[in-house]
Order: sequence, then structure tokens, then C-alpha cells
Amino acid sequence: MVENRVVVTGMGALTPIGLSVPEYWHGLVEGISGIGRITQFPQDKFDFPCKIAGEVKGFEPEDFMPRKEARRLGRSSQMSLVAAREAMEDAGMKNGQIDPERTGVCFGTAIGALERITDDIEVLYSRGFSRVNPFTLPSGLPNMPAFVIARDYQALGPNLTIATACATSTQTIGEGAQIIRRGLADVMIVGGVDAVIKDYTIGGFAAMRALPVNFNQEPEKASRPFDAKREGFILSEGAGVLVLESLAHARARGATIYAEYGGHASSADGFHIAALEPNGQGAVRAMKWALRDSGMLPDEIDYINAHGTSTLANDATESKAIKQVFGERAYQVPVSSTKSMIGHTLGAAGALEAIAGILGMVHSCLPPTINYEFKDPECDLDYVPNKARRFEFDTFLSNSFGLGGQNACLIMKKYDLSPE
Repeated sequence: MVENRVVVTGMGALTPIGLSVPEYWHGLVEGISGIGRITQFPQDKFDFPCKIAGEVKGFEPEDFMPRKEARRLGRSSQMSLVAAREAMEDAGMKNGQIDPERTGVCFGTAIGALERITDDIEVLYSRGFSRVNPFTLPSGLPNMPAFVIARDYQALGPNLTIATACATSTQTIGEGAQIIRRGLADVMIVGGVDAVIKDYTIGGFAAMRALPVNFNQEPEKASRPFDAKREGFILSEGAGVLVLESLAHARARGATIYAEYGGHASSADGFHIAALEPNGQGAVRAMKWALRDSGMLPDEIDYINAHGTSTLANDATESKAIKQVFGERAYQVPVSSTKSMIGHTLGAAGALEAIAGILGMVHSCLPPTINYEFKDPECDLDYVPNKARRFEFDTFLSNSFGLGGQNACLIMKKYDLSPE
């Protein structure tokens, strides 16, 4: 069977450094940090050691949808819908301009819209059963973002929700592309979201000692992947959406093509609920298998957008894994972490990082790793420190690793005009 080539024709983003893809890209190129003091819940009740996060600032759902609709949706569904609308408009597809049965959705979240459920638990105990919102349970389900996108565009084809922790949206891109490759759809709306900057998430991650504690007065310096003084990841929120199409479908409608899907793979550590397998073998397998899926060799990868969370173990282990896959060439391939600017958006991270890599190819520019000040001997690669770099490249690899030993790797490349 001849597999369809898959291309990217639209992108949408809501991030701590911008409410659209152009704003997001501008923030990355300028090295702007979106990390600040938490405003979404009062902190006087708990003395959390970490008081900072990456909030999507200025996002008012009612600017994008009727108030009644906004009230029925959790924040993650609201953000997913807005990012999807940007991506579909970018792709030149409006309502009524798609074949419903040939258009699908593959979306994901690491945690889901738990804020709706936890908020109404408080209502239940303080005000009684009669005041509980009847939309609480359905709007809190992890598949609600995929549902609202499908409903908005009448995308009646394959509809999947993936929850593989921080690897989620890298995997939704790969699985959505596979659906098109196999001819089961012409268009797939893919990506991920998380919007859970809440007391219970900050408290839980703080209890795991996964968050930084010494940067509350300088939040913009807190996310520092691969730096020797990194302390932990920054919990953030965001949504990232890509529109994937078969090349034949995109060509037939004269679409603008940003990039071509190369390959994807996922693997499991099978090691620990929270800790990485110390030799990085799960990450190694994911990268090697993605290269095999793409039909490419390590020497053909020009740039790596790293998982790069700013935790002690992750950054050292990922660096070790890259060196195992790429050998001596690892020192010639630029590696950067956009989490240094937007923090860790959990289920949205892979999609937002894929968008950053695609825009980097389009604009011949590498997004930097900001806050890189002190070298760690275990992290000795070229991390594009502190400033964006002019760099023409044709391929990139993007890593995503999650709690539970979930690993995913995505490869994208420039679209060429060769026959399908």
C-alpha cells in the first residue's frame, strides 16, 4: 500500500507569551519569559515554596465565544477551541469548507479539565447539591477538547483523545498523521492542552520537589533548562493545534504548506512512576524508532527541540540520550528548549514545540534556551544559549517525555516540490 504524504497547513497557539501563533513566535525569537507570580488562586491559604507559573495572560473566553457557551466549558476546552479556530483559519478552512466525514480530530491533555470538578466539589460542600453545575462532569472529561473542536467544525471522521502525560500532543500529531497516511482521513486537527494552574497541582508538584523554590522574586529566570543551577520545571498552561492534511488534498485546494511530517515513534521506560530511566534508554528507543519511521539517518537531522524541562534529572538524561543516538555529531546539532520561555505546558508542550520548530524552518531561525548561565558537565551540547540564532535548516526532531515513562519523538521536514 502506498502511504499518503502528510503536510502541515495551519497552526494555532495560546501560550504564556502570546495569544496567537505570531505573538508566540515573536516572544520566542526575542527570548521573552512568560513566567510570573501566580494570580489564578489566592496563595495566602498555603505557603507553597513555589509561587510562580506560566499563565496565559489576557485570555478572556467571552472575547471569542458567547458567555453561555463559555460558562459550559472548562478552561482547557475554551483554550482548545480558540487555538483550533486560529489553526483552521490559518489553513484556509472555515465552517462548511471541509468534507465532514474525511476530517477528524486527535487531541489530548495530560490532566484534563479537573478545575471544573474541583470547583464544584467546593460548591457541593458549601452551598449544597442544588447549586452544582449540571455541566460539571461532562465538561471535566478529558475528551471534551476533542469534542468541542469536532462539534465546532462538524469534523465527523476519526475522533481520538490521547493522555500520555507530557508526551501527549507529540503523540497526537504522530497518530493523526498515521490516520492520514493510511487513507482514513484527508484532514486531522491535532494538538493538546492543559490549563490547571491550581492549588492542588502546585501543591502536588511541590510535594514531589519538582518545582523551583529560589526564584520567586525573579520568576523570569526560573525556567533554565540544561543550566547547572536549574531547580525544577515551571507549571504552565497553554494550547497548541496543528492542521494536518494529505499532500494531495492540500495541493488540490491550493493550500499554503508549512512543513511535511517525517515520522514519529513512542516508547515506554517501564521503570518508575515519576523518575526517568537513568540511562535514557526509553528516550533512545523513541528517537531511533522515529528516525526509522521517517526513513532518515541521524546525520540528516539539523536541529533538536528538546523536552528540556529544567529539572536536574531530565535535562542530564535527555542530553545523554541524544549523545547515544547521534554519537559525536550530537555536538554539532543545535538543541534548544522553548520551555525556558513558556514553562511546561504539559499536554500542550509537544504541539507548541512542533510549531516552534516549523516556524524556525520557515524563518531560518532557532529559538533560544534562555537563562543558560552556568555550564553543567553532564549537559555539554549546543543549547543555543540566550539568543535566537540565524540558521537555515531542513529537518528537526522534537522530544517529549512524560510521567509514567511515556516517551514520544516527532520528526518534521521542509516540504519539497517533488511529485507525490
